Amino acid sequence: MRLDRTFESIDGHFTAMELDLREPLDLDTGEIKPVEMLLGEYSPSAHLTDDFFQNKFAFVVLLNFPHYSLDEMQKLGPGWNDTEWAKVRMGDMFRSRVPAELNQEIAKVAAAADAYINEYNIHMATLRDRDNKQLFPEGLKLISHWGLRDELKSHYGRPDGVAHQEIIFEVMKRIITQEIPKAAINKSDVIWNPYTNTISQNGEFSAAEPEPDQRYQQILDYFHVIRKIDRYYPHHPTYIQRIFELDREMPEKEVEKLFADFLSAPQFGKVAQLIQKRLGRKLCPYDIWYDGFKARTSIPEEKLDKIVLQKYPTLAAFQRDIPNLLLKLGFSGEQAAFIAPHIQVDPARGAGHAAPALMPSAKSRLRTRGSADGMDYKGFNIGAHELGHTIEQTLSLHKVPHHLNQGVPFTGFSEAFAFLFQNRDMELLGMPDTDPLARHLLTLDQFWGACEIMGVALVDMQVWNWLYAHPEANASQLKAATISAAKEKWNRFFAPAFGAKDEIILGIYSHMIAYPLYLAEYPLGHLIEFQIEKHMEGKNFGVEMERLCAAGNVIPQVWMKKGVGSELSGQPMLSAVDQALAAVSN
Repeated sequence: MRLDRTFESIDGHFTAMELDLREPLDLDTGEIKPVEMLLGEYSPSAHLTDDFFQNKFAFVVLLNFPHYSLDEMQKLGPGWNDTEWAKVRMGDMFRSRVPAELNQEIAKVAAAADAYINEYNIHMATLRDRDNKQLFPEGLKLISHWGLRDELKSHYGRPDGVAHQEIIFEVMKRIITQEIPKAAINKSDVIWNPYTNTISQNGEFSAAEPEPDQRYQQILDYFHVIRKIDRYYPHHPTYIQRIFELDREMPEKEVEKLFADFLSAPQFGKVAQLIQKRLGRKLCPYDIWYDGFKARTSIPEEKLDKIVLQKYPTLAAFQRDIPNLLLKLGFSGEQAAFIAPHIQVDPARGAGHAAPALMPSAKSRLRTRGSADGMDYKGFNIGAHELGHTIEQTLSLHKVPHHLNQGVPFTGFSEAFAFLFQNRDMELLGMPDTDPLARHLLTLDQFWGACEIMGVALVDMQVWNWLYAHPEANASQLKAATISAAKEKWNRFFAPAFGAKDEIILGIYSHMIAYPLYLAEYPLGHLIEFQIEKHMEGKNFGVEMERLCAAGNVIPQVWMKKGVGSELSGQPMLSAVDQALAAVSN
């Protein structure tokens, strides 16, 4: 199709321009200059829809490629072939006519939120415990929330692990409540005791100016621009509806029920009891990140850091090793030789992410944390996750018949492939788990991770519903509502198993600030990943991944039935948890 080639060029080149403009913001290339911030806020494609309506091209598309409702796609979609699905996606191109100035405004707000989060680091050597002792080594700088969470997870199994975990937990709570001293954010010249919430520069501790609810102002800035856009979607007049019904093609209430039913299942309490028994102590709220089901938990992270650094003294070494990593997972030599050149590894300023190419001549970008001193284990673990994303992006671009088929139903499907790779990080390091219970332990780990992020996603969803009910709210009121939502979800789903009420830890995720309503992608991704993993048992990993990615951008349940033979559901994981509990408990 002529229009298929046209949009391949448009999508690919605009994506390339946006990546180039945002490079100083996204990559760890030094201090961001004011002019670089201005360029990063600019969206080259902001005027595209306006231009196509003005020159009548958009009307030609609308007249020739009708837009189908979600109900219609669910009824008719299973019978459509690839070309028919490509025509449907063409019909989705001009569902609204958002003015260019609003597209530009949302790009500016998004860039500002990204920059805020990417620079939200805690220098861990500056922290002091209840006895004013330093627990963390010099030079350890962790981004919120990803780095803090992963550091907390790394201390399971260590003799002094609880003390480190408790102080990280205290830092997280100060961030959520915005009691964190402004002087403690991304600075290494101030000593901070998060228990007393006092700082010192000369040996004397005193109260300090807190961060002025900036965390919540970022969300409001997003919301206010989105409200301006709402009027251009008369059939989906809220951002919530658009995210779930247009982007994910799964209604919000359906997703909410899926998560609530999963968290309410009796398996949650049973796994919590098992974790408590393994820890030999009562559960603490931060044990939502319990990491003890993984084989690597028994290996000190310092040892893993040395292993990774020896293999990857630079990110370029990781880039060169991608073909070998693919071969380890069962991809053929031909597949590895095709995929690896289509991936570019970059040093992430933030926690790490992947950016698709959208045209065959470009490369998917794998961004992970590295430094002049090389890659550590956290950077490799993130790199394995992002590798899954970029391989999916490469295969679902190059192995579909039309550009308009490219991609997966929604980002949660890409997250599923990313989790598949991240779960194999030790295998990629040449240290596979030989425990006969490994499969069952992995199931328990996947389940516990899915429960944690479902709670977080439900908080995110409740906050956005609250925003629409209170559009005139200020940052302080939004903070109170977010903390209230975090407590409510905790008390409903987590408190019975943990024995503690009114915890706010579910409000820590940075996605709420920089990627509004994205968080549901992760638990959906966990459930999808589990069904893919079960489907792949006994099959060649590389062959099956290529086949699944070639299914293209159809609606979720059509993709699932075509790919793994059953619709998206939490029941396969819950049934496997029952089997895992029986095996591990014996």
